[in-house]
Amino acid sequence: MEILIKVGQLVLSLSILIVLHEMGHFLPAKWFKTKVEKFYLFFDPWFELFKKKIGETEYGIGWLPLGGYVKIAGMVDESFDTEQMKEPPQPWEFRSKPAWQRLIIMLGGVTVNFVLGFFIYSMIFWHWGEEYIPTKNLTNGVLPDSLGLVVGIQPGDIVVAVDTYQLDRFSPGKVKSHIVIDGARNLTVERGGQPVKLEITKEVAEFLSMNKNKEVALFNLPRPFLVAGYGKYCTGMLFWKKCEQSPAEKAGLKVDDQIIGLNGQPTTYFEEFYDALTKTDAKDKDIQVQVLRDKRDTLNLTIHTDENGRIGASIAGDLSQFYTLERQDYTLLGAFGAGWKRVGSFLGSQVKAYGKMFSGDLKVTESLGSFITIGGMFSPKWDWQSFWNLTAMLSLVLAFINLLPIPALDGGHVMFLLFEVLTGKKPSDKFMEIATMVGFVILISLMVFAVGLDISRLF
Repeated sequence: MEILIKVGQLVLSLSILIVLHEMGHFLPAKWFKTKVEKFYLFFDPWFELFKKKIGETEYGIGWLPLGGYVKIAGMVDESFDTEQMKEPPQPWEFRSKPAWQRLIIMLGGVTVNFVLGFFIYSMIFWHWGEEYIPTKNLTNGVLPDSLGLVVGIQPGDIVVAVDTYQLDRFSPGKVKSHIVIDGARNLTVERGGQPVKLEITKEVAEFLSMNKNKEVALFNLPRPFLVAGYGKYCTGMLFWKKCEQSPAEKAGLKVDDQIIGLNGQPTTYFEEFYDALTKTDAKDKDIQVQVLRDKRDTLNLTIHTDENGRIGASIAGDLSQFYTLERQDYTLLGAFGAGWKRVGSFLGSQVKAYGKMFSGDLKVTESLGSFITIGGMFSPKWDWQSFWNLTAMLSLVLAFINLLPIPALDGGHVMFLLFEVLTGKKPSDKFMEIATMVGFVILISLMVFAVGLDISRLF
């Protein structure tokens, strides 16, 4: 069911982005009286799922969810309709329009995606605001993971800065982004009331940039192991699944129990329990777990772990149970300001990330992903705030990628149109056909490569 929910969110998000992107081309084309022959959500090689002709345009849904397109008459695009280009130019064709009109038509898609990303982020701020944990409220400091210990973070430290960026909110993701994208090489922690500077080596930065370590952070919040539920132990497919109780549930562990020890060793926080269990050879074995029930009764439970050495119990995700959260609400005008700031920050990170990939500081194999990676980013539970956050981000990514000066992408057409505007020389139709074909081959190769990377990561 979780996979179906993720797929559903992915399809809905892509549908919104693709339709609005193509509408960004469609509407200017219509305004400039240019004939649009097709408007398709998803690609339709060989056959389509649905089509209906309204006026001069055929609207349809393809079966290959890797994008969408509008087929504009008299334009060299991924349809490679070369026969049409052999005929004399007609006044309703793209190639007959002034360069400035063609430029507006080609920039329409990315413009819509930029505006959409900005609008969604703004509406998220306006509707949900922002909840966060101020750094000043981290009275117990943080708990470093194994990599954090290598850097020099100690339990109880409060991370207050990464390079010159001051952290007024708890945000291990922000710290990781500054290290991987901005090249930050110093971390400042507050230890015993005194600032301590820690060095972040290039090796640590490279480790954090690896795709397999995308969930790794240098530190986490110390959280009591308050049981919120159980893991799923199911076999079969879709509606024909057979499920059994997790090891924790079989042993009598209840929701709202607090795990406070493992094999006689006290574990105040979840991270301590997890580290102790990981360091113990506990795969498919009995372990002794100390439990606090109803905040007064201490119990000892014997739990037989699974083949991966796990007990199948999940921790409460509501941080407000353990920490004092603050909330920043926005007026509509303030939300637009926050949305604009978020867009600027994200695009700046994208530019830096691509720059690092071209320079070799970031490995392409660790940064590239296909629709499989994108689908995995969605929540396993339908959460509208999470959905819209990810959709806004994908809208900006789509806009940014489409602006790359690669023939067959919007950015490639814009590059040639700007050349025409500046020099007054229009590239020939034959040149555009060859350039578009080369660009199309590059894109398909990258897509196949990205899918191959994602498949290899599954094993």
